[in-house]
Amino acid sequence: MIEVRGVHKSFGHHEVLKGIDLTVEAGSVTVVLGPSGSGKSTLLRVLNHLEKVDRGHVRVDGSLIGYRQVGDRLYELRERQVLKQRAAIGFVFQTFNLFPHLTALENIVEAPISALGRSRADATARALELLDRVGLADKAAAYPRQLSGGQQQRVAIARALALDPKLVLFDEPTSALDPELVGEVLDVLRDLAGSGTTMIVVTHEIGFAREVADRIVFLDDGRLIEQGTPTELLDSPKHDRTRAFLAKVLV
Repeated sequence: MIEVRGVHKSFGHHEVLKGIDLTVEAGSVTVVLGPSGSGKSTLLRVLNHLEKVDRGHVRVDGSLIGYRQVGDRLYELRERQVLKQRAAIGFVFQTFNLFPHLTALENIVEAPISALGRSRADATARALELLDRVGLADKAAAYPRQLSGGQQQRVAIARALALDPKLVLFDEPTSALDPELVGEVLDVLRDLAGSGTTMIVVTHEIGFAREVADRIVFLDDGRLIEQGTPTELLDSPKHDRTRAFLAKVLV
């Protein structure tokens, strides 16, 4: 499903990703753990070409993301072609990023119409189904300012799903929430995981990772240090750096 090979990414003189290799199977849930500054969010952003890689490549379903290959050379795609690829890769941000002047329903409806050419009637019907799925059927007419943080994030998840993506990326989806609202968002993620949606989730929620992940990946200083099943990585980590990280977050 997803193949990341030799990916490097720098911002100025600071190298954030230092040769990442990762394979993610279709229908699986991969949780990415690591300390702040380890490259987790940047990794997600290169997966849908929000950040251009300096070296290496990303493939989703066999297709290069952001580039086309001619012989041994890669050529960057036009923005219109990149946007088409992004429509197949949902992205849920830390801070919701809802349009404040649009209702919950309108926030979900716009992308399928503009990106996929769906009729407003079809997009609206699908948006209402998704709002019901995330437990917000009664909030279709509410504006973001009228919603709690947890509700806004659930609308953002519904918006990502409205494009029927092959893959959904979650960048610390609960980090901006008050503690009592975290559970309602994690419940939606559990439902998605159970439905076979391919997901990559950057999170600090270790209990969620243990319960839902098929694989856990640990990043540190731009490198993939270790990966394995939740039992392997959380209970019997092999690398000293992984053990030191878990010793701090599992207290």
